[in-house]
Amino acid sequence: MRRSALAAVVANIAIAVSGAVVRVTSSGLGCPNWPRCTGESLVPVRNAEHPALNMAIEFGNRLFGVAVFVAIVLCLLVAVRMRPRRRTLVVLAALLPAGWVLQAVIGGLSVWYALSPGWITAHFLGSVVMITIAVALHVRSQEGDAVPVRTVGSWPRRIAYLLVADVVCVLVAGTVVTGSGPHAGDASSPRYPFRLDQVAHVHAAFGYVLVALTVTLLVLLHRRGSDRVMRTRTLQLAAVVLAQGVIGYVQYFTGVPSALVVLHVLGACVLWAAVLRVRFATRTRAAVPLP
Repeated sequence: MRRSALAAVVANIAIAVSGAVVRVTSSGLGCPNWPRCTGESLVPVRNAEHPALNMAIEFGNRLFGVAVFVAIVLCLLVAVRMRPRRRTLVVLAALLPAGWVLQAVIGGLSVWYALSPGWITAHFLGSVVMITIAVALHVRSQEGDAVPVRTVGSWPRRIAYLLVADVVCVLVAGTVVTGSGPHAGDASSPRYPFRLDQVAHVHAAFGYVLVALTVTLLVLLHRRGSDRVMRTRTLQLAAVVLAQGVIGYVQYFTGVPSALVVLHVLGACVLWAAVLRVRFATRTRAAVPLP
């Protein structure tokens, strides 16, 4: 169960990064139809209006979505076959295929509406939701079902909640930045009607809050000698925040190069997983008995 849940986490992060590759290569309309790629064909066929490379990248992203579906169905099968069966794990695992179907619909609507930035934002945030479910499944698969017991005091717990809320703001603002910039998925795609520098500053402001909250939490945990797991996960979060900050500044001052955009999306997904793990570390349950 742990391995399949971890595979689901990795798969959902990977599909988000794959989507970023589609955007920065202007391949979003490489397959101009959905669920078919072009005309009556499910696979790419020669088309004078769409370069072969763009078609291959977009179709490759769709194929990778099938691999993600296999990974999350495996989670559900493992959860159902566990003995004793744990209802929490079955419910979480069942949410993954349902979310995949919804994501497929949103992806199709994104194509139908010529990569309208609102649909692209919804598609990325859908991946964030999928990562949330997969991380929760992975964490819960390592715990029992006893009543949760707090591992930290009130203030670290509150800061953990604030961190989650702030990262949500960072992610939403980041999608607006991308939707206002040069990487909209296709040269003809609409953008948000915002100045890139202004929305980038808003995005950065949430980033500053994230740094402040992370440092504050580290100081509190150090002074109070808190739970080792909580300290470790917060240090991991701090490392991801630092890396994301460096990538963000470099891409801003170098004209938003494509490779750094993809790397930044990867970092955003890892950041979300890391902050969720910090939140989960504020409580513990009895360890699950292993055979």
